[in-house]
Amino acid sequence: MMTKNIMIVGVGGQGTLLTSRILGGLTIGAGYDVKLSEVHGMAQRGGSVVTFVRYGEHVAEPIVEEGQADVIIAFERLEALRYAHFLKKEGVLIVNDWRIDPMPVVIGAAEYPEGILEDLAKEHKVYAVDATEESKKLGNPRVFNMIVLGIAAQHMDFTREQWYEVIEKTVPPKTIEINKKAFDTGYEK
Repeated sequence: MMTKNIMIVGVGGQGTLLTSRILGGLTIGAGYDVKLSEVHGMAQRGGSVVTFVRYGEHVAEPIVEEGQADVIIAFERLEALRYAHFLKKEGVLIVNDWRIDPMPVVIGAAEYPEGILEDLAKEHKVYAVDATEESKKLGNPRVFNMIVLGIAAQHMDFTREQWYEVIEKTVPPKTIEINKKAFDTGYEK
């Protein structure tokens, strides 16, 4: 198997790290060589957080080069725009259609760009979901990242059961059911 390159991008506090732990557990459990790396690590709320997950027969290094990502999972629109140049020609971009203003926008030093998803769709295969709204309907706004992951799962090589198994091992025990339900919401889109 060729090495697969997955990027998870978001804003601190959005669950990028949990998502990369799930992906790491899944790929290791399937017997792949896996390298994970967190690039920006600004895990405080508001900072950009980027995680690379690379898996395959043999993976030499953890960093995904520009133009090499098979899948980018973006938990916020501007983060999707910021990292889209990492995507392969035939790669997919899964985006939570949600806006979080970065500090320059908050203080009025910059404008939040309009039409991000439309612009991205001109160059890339984009799957957008308002996972934040969907997760509120499920009764827990914190599980929006599982909805986005459920959509991304359709573009990876694992069964729903394999995903369930690693979700059950990774999320807090009393949130297993809601996380699986959120994952299904995305998986069935």
